[in-house]
Amino acid sequence: MARLDGDAAAGVELPQVAAIGGQSSGKSSVLEALVGRDFLPRGPEICTRRPLVLQLVRHSAPEEWGEFLHAPGRRFDDFEHIKREIQSETDKEAGGNKGVSDKQIRLKIFSPNVIDITLVDLPGITRVPVGDQPSDIESRIRTMIMQYIKHPSCIILAVSPANADLANSDALQLARLGDPDGSRTIGVITKLDIMDRGTDARNFLLGNVIPLKLGYVGIVNRSQEDINFNRSIKDALAFEEKFFSTLPAYHGLSQCCGVPQLAKKLNMILLKHITDMLPGLKSRINAQLVAVAKEHAAYGDTAESTAGQGVKLLNILGKYCEAFSSMVEGKNKVSTDQLSGGARIHYIFQSIFVKSLEEIDPCKNISDEDIRTSIQNSDGPKGAMFLPEVPFEILVRKQIDRLLDPSLQCAKFIYDELVKISHGCLTSELQKYPILKRRMGESVSNFLRDGLRPAETMITHIIEMEMDYINTSHSSFVGGSKVVELAKHEGLSSRGPTSLSVHKDGVGISSEAQLKSSTENNVQLKSERGQKSRAVFARDTSRGATAEKGFQPDTDAGTSVAGGGQNGHSLVSGSLSSMSDPRGYSLNSLYSMIRLREVNLLSQPPSTLKPSENKTDRDRTEIAIVKLLVKSYYDIVRKSIEDAVPKAIMHFLVNHTKRELHNVLIRKLYRESLLDDMLRETDEVLIRRQRIQETLQVLEQAHRTLEEFPLEAEKLERGYSLSEYGTGLPNIPGLSNRNPRGILP
Repeated sequence: MARLDGDAAAGVELPQVAAIGGQSSGKSSVLEALVGRDFLPRGPEICTRRPLVLQLVRHSAPEEWGEFLHAPGRRFDDFEHIKREIQSETDKEAGGNKGVSDKQIRLKIFSPNVIDITLVDLPGITRVPVGDQPSDIESRIRTMIMQYIKHPSCIILAVSPANADLANSDALQLARLGDPDGSRTIGVITKLDIMDRGTDARNFLLGNVIPLKLGYVGIVNRSQEDINFNRSIKDALAFEEKFFSTLPAYHGLSQCCGVPQLAKKLNMILLKHITDMLPGLKSRINAQLVAVAKEHAAYGDTAESTAGQGVKLLNILGKYCEAFSSMVEGKNKVSTDQLSGGARIHYIFQSIFVKSLEEIDPCKNISDEDIRTSIQNSDGPKGAMFLPEVPFEILVRKQIDRLLDPSLQCAKFIYDELVKISHGCLTSELQKYPILKRRMGESVSNFLRDGLRPAETMITHIIEMEMDYINTSHSSFVGGSKVVELAKHEGLSSRGPTSLSVHKDGVGISSEAQLKSSTENNVQLKSERGQKSRAVFARDTSRGATAEKGFQPDTDAGTSVAGGGQNGHSLVSGSLSSMSDPRGYSLNSLYSMIRLREVNLLSQPPSTLKPSENKTDRDRTEIAIVKLLVKSYYDIVRKSIEDAVPKAIMHFLVNHTKRELHNVLIRKLYRESLLDDMLRETDEVLIRRQRIQETLQVLEQAHRTLEEFPLEAEKLERGYSLSEYGTGLPNIPGLSNRNPRGILP
C-alpha cells in the first residue's frame, strides 16, 4: 500500500509515519537511520523547509534507487544526487534564504533493505524568524504539522532531544493536540550520547516524566562531526549498539533502546493500526480499484497491427456518433445544473425564436401616411368607391419579409449548438489522439456547415411562398363586417352611421348611409361642372394632394406665363398694338380676353406630392381597417412560420446530421494510409497509461493482501510482519538483526 501515490492515494488514507519536533532535534537522522541511507540535507540550521513524503518500497532486486514525483521517469541511483535534488527543489519553492513552504516533495526509494512504509519529514518548530521567514513562522509551521498528524491513519514520532527538558517538548505538545488519547504517538529520545555527565534518560524511556501509551525509544544519532567525516549509517548503528551495551543505566531497557527497536515498534504499531482500520481500508481500496480499472479500460491497449488500428478507429467513430445522437435526443447523462444538448435546441425554438416573432408589432413601422399614400395610389386618377386590395398586399408583404432574418438566425443558433455538442462528445477518448480529434472536428464542422445551407434555402423558400400568395380566404383571417366592428371597438372610427362595411374578401365598401351620401355628392358635382376651375380645385383639396413642405405655388403664375411681370405686360401690349385683327376686335376687347385667361391659368404641380394633412373620417376608418387586416394576416403567417421553420431546421440540419454523420466520418477518415497518423498518442498519454497500469497492479496486490490479512493479533505477530527480520530493522550488511546489539534483557 505504500506504493500508492498521486491520484490513487487521494481516495485512500494510507498509514504513514510523521516525524515532528523542534529545530535540530534529530528528526532527519531518525528517518535516515530507518532507511539505512544518508540522503537528507543536514546542518546546524534549519534544513527541512518543505514536507518530504518518503515512500519506502521493498523489492527483491539488489539495486537501490530513488524516484521523485516531480521528475517522472527519471531514476536517481546515487543518493548524493537525491540529496542535491531535494535541496534544489526546496530552494526553487521556498527560496535560498531559509524560507519555508508547505508544498510537498514526494520521493520513492526502492531497496531490498527497507520495509514498506511511508515516512514524512516535517520542518522543525522554530520561534524566532530568520532569513526570509515571516514573523509568524512558528504559527505557520505548527499549522502545517497539524495538517498531517490530525489524520487517524498517521503514526506520530514525537522527537525530543535528551539534553532538554521533556516537559517543554514542542513535539509532545503538538502530538497531544493531534492525538489526544495518545494511541498513535511514539516518543523518540535523541542525543542520549551528549547528555551531561552523571545524567541519563532512563526516566524518560520508562515514561516516568510524561507517560505515553506506546512508550518511548531512545536512539543515538550521528553527530555533525560524523556527517562531516562521512561516517556511514552502518558505523553509526554499531556505535549505538556499543553505547547501550556499555552503560549500566540502560540495562534492562532493550525493548526501548536503539534504532532496531524503533523499527520493530513501528512495525507492530502499524500492524495493529492497519487491523483497526482494516474494514474501512478495504472498502476504500476496493472503490479506488474500481475507479482505476475504469480509467485503465478507457485508455485501452495500444493497437500495433493495421487491422487492430482499423477496428479501434471504427469503434471510436461509432461511439462518437452514438454520443452525438444521445446528446441531441437527451438520452445521455442528465445534468441538473443547466440545459444541455437537445434541451437547448428546444429552448431556442420555443423561448427565443417563437417569443421573438410574437413580440414583433407588424404595424409599428407602418405610418398612417404610408397607408393613405398606398390607398390613393391604388385609386388611380378617378378614385374608388371600395377599399382596394393592393395597399393591403403591399404592406403585408413588407411585414412577412421581416420574418426572414430571425428565421435564418434561428438556423444559425441551432448550427452553433450542434457544433458545441460535437465538441462535447468523447472528450476523454479523443484526448489521447490529438490528430484524430482535430480531423474529426474539421469533418464534423464541414458536414454541419453543409447541412446549414439547405436549411437556410428552405427557410428562404418558405418566406417567399408566403409573400407570393396572400390567401385572404383563410379561415382565421379577419374580414367582412368583423373588421369594421373591431375598428369601431378600438375607437378608431369617430362616426358610427358612416362606418364602412367590408367585402367578404377583405375589401372595404361604403355602408348604405355613406353610399347614399356619396351619390348625392356625385349629383351635386355633375351640376357644378359648368363652374370655373377654381371650384373644382376647392373640392379636391378635401381628399387631394398638397405640395411638399416648403413648396409654395406662385399666385401670379398666370401673370408670369403671360408676360413675366410688368415688362411682360408691356411686351404683350406692344405686340398687340402692332397686330391687325381681321375679325374687327378692338384692342380693349382683346386685352380683356387676355386678362380673363390670365386669371384661369394653373400653378405648376411640384415634383413630389403627398396626401393632404387633413384626414377625413373615411381616411381614419380606412387606415384602421388596413392595420387590422395587416395584423390579422400577419398573425396567420407568423404561426405558420413558427411551425415550418423549426421543422425545416430539424429535417435538413439536425436529423440529417444524426442520420448521415457516421457514414461521412467513415468516408472521410477511415483510410489505411491515415491510421498510424491519426491514432498516434501523445507522450503524456503514454506515461499516464503506464502509471495507471502500475497503480492498478499495486491496488490489485493491496486488495489481495488485505483479503488474506488475518485479524488475530497472534498471527500478525508471528507470521505477517512487514519485515522478514524479527526486529524490523532495515537489512544493513554486517549487523546482527537477530540479536539486537547484545542489549541485556
